[in-house]
Amino acid sequence: MERLAIGYHVSHEQFTPSSLLAYAQRAQQAGFTAALSSDHFHPWSNRQGESGFAWSWLGAALQATSLSYGVVNAPGQRYHPAIIAQAAATLADLFPQRFWMALGTGQALNEQITGAKWLAKADRNARLRECVDIIRALWDGQTVTHHGLVTVEEATLYTRPREHPLLFGAAVTPSTAEWVGGWADGLLTISQPPQQLRAVVDAFRRGGGAGKPMYLKVQLSYARSDSTARQGAYDQWRGNVFPNAVLTDLRRPEQFDQLGELVNLSEVDKLVRISADPRQHIDWLQEDIDLGFEQLFLHNVNRDQEVFIDDFGQFVLPALVN
Repeated sequence: MERLAIGYHVSHEQFTPSSLLAYAQRAQQAGFTAALSSDHFHPWSNRQGESGFAWSWLGAALQATSLSYGVVNAPGQRYHPAIIAQAAATLADLFPQRFWMALGTGQALNEQITGAKWLAKADRNARLRECVDIIRALWDGQTVTHHGLVTVEEATLYTRPREHPLLFGAAVTPSTAEWVGGWADGLLTISQPPQQLRAVVDAFRRGGGAGKPMYLKVQLSYARSDSTARQGAYDQWRGNVFPNAVLTDLRRPEQFDQLGELVNLSEVDKLVRISADPRQHIDWLQEDIDLGFEQLFLHNVNRDQEVFIDDFGQFVLPALVN
């Protein structure tokens, strides 16, 4: 296993780009060594209320810090894969070995803004696989013409990275994790109850991912009291506790908010790790490390980022990486 890295999750849905840049700098000062950026057009909820353009922000953040950065991206509809290949190649040239991508099939919330048909899951998987091949071929210097679920006409990428950024597969379910194991350089998934998370890990390894790196986005809510942490998670993240098959087909933040009205406080505990005790978070994260995850990206889903960054830098990170 590579040396463990603890990263800060950059939630463009919840904060302005300028605030997120300050948080990333603060996270580096606190001892975080990596970051993971979302890539949304809409927030999950109108209470979150933001959605900056991740690719502009990444250039600024890579320049302003020494952290490594990943971004979760869904090429094929909102983004053409040739444009993503070009964008990633530029960042990789500017900041060698500090940038990687996790590619997934996305959510209608973001991708349907183009007006193109929102495909069934199997077709979105097939489209993503085409995009992966197109991106890699362009990075290899090939001139690409492709007619399939995406179309490319005589595209040649002239500024290419000396080393290809890693292309991880983003997966939440065991079936998707098993599928990405065959083509991805690694796995990015999200925290779930232990048995469900282990099933995702086992499926990824079974599908061809054995020996490949695995990264985890950890959804947590930390504050200096349990009640504040729980209320913050409920306010910001209650619309995200439903199964992935439901969430991927919703089209508007209002729909997430309406579903969230059906959720009570106890339901949020099932998918968000809520505690005011740093020792409890250390224990949870150690379980993730024991499962084989090499990088953990901590997403404090409530709005109080400064307290989270400072307290985790003081109490949690030293217990895990020293």
